[in-house]
Amino acid sequence: MKIAAHDKAKPRRGKNSEQVILFSAGHRTFGIAAESVQEIRSTDSLGGAAVELEQADVPKVKHLVERAGRNYYIVNACAHFGLRVTRPTLVLILRKIRAAVLVDGIERMEELSVVHALPKAFHGAERNWYRGLAYIEDNVIPMVNPAGFLTAAEFEKLDAAAKAVEFAGVAEG
Repeated sequence: MKIAAHDKAKPRRGKNSEQVILFSAGHRTFGIAAESVQEIRSTDSLGGAAVELEQADVPKVKHLVERAGRNYYIVNACAHFGLRVTRPTLVLILRKIRAAVLVDGIERMEELSVVHALPKAFHGAERNWYRGLAYIEDNVIPMVNPAGFLTAAEFEKLDAAAKAVEFAGVAEG
């Protein structure tokens, strides 16, 4: 005999639900809206396409990659979140921002109906990094704000470093 209260509720696909990608970085799990990710690639597949940036102003970014005529700055998720840096295996190329994110791996896709507001304990830069929290299988998962990976000032610094690399390449050639 089944008791209705103990049956696990099945998620319903409704107007307010969204697909999210759960990924790991530094042995932590994060979520990002699937619609924010344009492409997921292996770091091996970017090896020859990634250009090293020599700049110290934005230490979480060491490389850029050109895709479809746009430069994407590759942010190390561990360095961004202040976690112990690991050896990432995947890169998430973001859709509406000129950034890509190095992650350790993809855990799975999930459908969410609710993203809860951040508690007031999150302050400073963290309020820009995350758009809220999700509760999935007895775990609280921070939901990443894609625009929080790089600020406008960081983009300016990186653009200047990219122009210097481009100029150096033209001067050598």
